[in-house]
Amino acid sequence: MVKVKILHRHDISPPVNSVSETVLPLTFFDIPWLLCCPIQRLFFYDFPESPPSFAQTTLPLLVHSLSLCLRRFFPFAGSLVLPLAPPQKPYILYSEGDSLSLTVAESTADFAQLVCDEVCDATLIHPLVPQLPPPCESDGARLWPLMAIQVTLFPNKGICIGVNFLHVAADGRSFNHFMKSWASIHRSGGDPTCANSDDLSPFHDRGVIKDLNGLEPIFLKDWWSCVGPSLSPSPTLLTVADKVRATFVFKKAHIDGLKAQVLSQLKNDDIDSESDPIHLSFVVMCAFVWICIIKSKEEEQQRCDHSSSERGKDELYYFAFLADCRDQLEYSIPLTYFGNCLVPCFISKKRSTVLGKSGILHAARAIGIRVKEIRTGGALRVMDGWIRNFNIAKSRDLLTVAGSPRLKVYETDFGWGRPRKSHVVHIDASGAFSLAESRDEDGGVEVGLALTSVCMNKFIYLFEKGLN
Repeated sequence: MVKVKILHRHDISPPVNSVSETVLPLTFFDIPWLLCCPIQRLFFYDFPESPPSFAQTTLPLLVHSLSLCLRRFFPFAGSLVLPLAPPQKPYILYSEGDSLSLTVAESTADFAQLVCDEVCDATLIHPLVPQLPPPCESDGARLWPLMAIQVTLFPNKGICIGVNFLHVAADGRSFNHFMKSWASIHRSGGDPTCANSDDLSPFHDRGVIKDLNGLEPIFLKDWWSCVGPSLSPSPTLLTVADKVRATFVFKKAHIDGLKAQVLSQLKNDDIDSESDPIHLSFVVMCAFVWICIIKSKEEEQQRCDHSSSERGKDELYYFAFLADCRDQLEYSIPLTYFGNCLVPCFISKKRSTVLGKSGILHAARAIGIRVKEIRTGGALRVMDGWIRNFNIAKSRDLLTVAGSPRLKVYETDFGWGRPRKSHVVHIDASGAFSLAESRDEDGGVEVGLALTSVCMNKFIYLFEKGLN
């Protein structure tokens, strides 16, 4: 693991008297994420500064700009309030003086190794992720901090900003809105007006979310029956100690080739390729990665358990992706709405189907059909079983997607230029793979993945063979 020396810990609040006490109720979009492990992301930047220069100039500006940013993104400084007994409903509370934890650290690790795409131990980067402070109990409820940040300096080489937060507070769009706003204020030298225009301000009114299908009481009941106020613990190093991670890059030419291959197969099978949006880059990439991961895990299972080759042909593999609903519902939600506005899309396919000759084609069609349903008003279809479906699938062969190329993580510029690398850390334990736009090519996509060594070697072979 990267050796890190902790230098300071700060409690960062919005400017005094800039935010009044605020209660944000959880909507039906938020409640299912009470079951989710914390979201962890790292941003690496080239940063050839010495420790004295960093301490005297950069650190004070980072602290000041973060405080100014929290004036508008104050929920991240607040707490998740979890009642200790049903049927009460959790909520987010910000009170004057609330803060988030900012850790300042230093490391002499090899910065170049941390930003490369090559295979490395999954635990290598975990010390760069801050720990969320433990919860406390108050007035018959448990209060959970929502976010922690760590800034790690690699003297004269680079800097890493690591963020750990609870998904119930915000989805990827809201989180990246926060990060880009903080970066913008810092880049301006601490001018809060640089990100204060109305069209860029986060929209906090939860009343804009309308529960037309009565999902909130269903989700609340399911949550209480599953977990309750204990929440899920943070992923431990023990759960990822046997894994390695790597980044794979789809160049635009690769994606175009995949789309052409799938469309050609559909034509040969006399299937209407216009009926489903399987021509989308997201659809074919997810199908390709899903099948490669399934095949790589099958080989490992056969090595460990010879009876696995006799697994039933009708056994199901599950895939889930998330769709942003801000512009997909029958009522309007501002694009800058702060919170969660995602729906999960669950897909299942028989083992015999995904391992067959046309596995990618069948996977792409299934994903494409679900994408079409969302685009044609079916975003909330069968949403009432979200928590139950997740609990059933997660105990089996479930693969999920974290992140999205649309979030543009490589546009998060603090004034040091574009990030050299951005890692989604929690995929090491969650079993997901991450997607982001390529840093180096327009139209390209990065895939982050954590697997056992045996699975990773097989995945590399399948990935390279498939793209070639």
